[in-house]
Amino acid sequence: MLKKEANKVLDAKGLACPMPIVKTKKAMDELNSGDILEIHATDKGAKADLAAWTDSSGHELVDQKEEDEVLKFWIKKG
Repeated sequence: MLKKEANKVLDAKGLACPMPIVKTKKAMDELNSGDILEIHATDKGAKADLAAWTDSSGHELVDQKEEDEVLKFWIKKG
């Protein structure tokens, strides 16, 4: 696995759908093209939601994993 250094970390733990996506979109708007956003979420639906949102918005889901009930995602801004 290629470990990416995040430019920003978004804490979306404890938030239910659609808030992790809403906050992710807002955070991505503040980044430059090529920057990496690291997202921490506990909503299991975030896995499918973030993957679908990333595809539809022209960004790249670089990596994802689960640690201690926390889903972690790294999204590169397109």
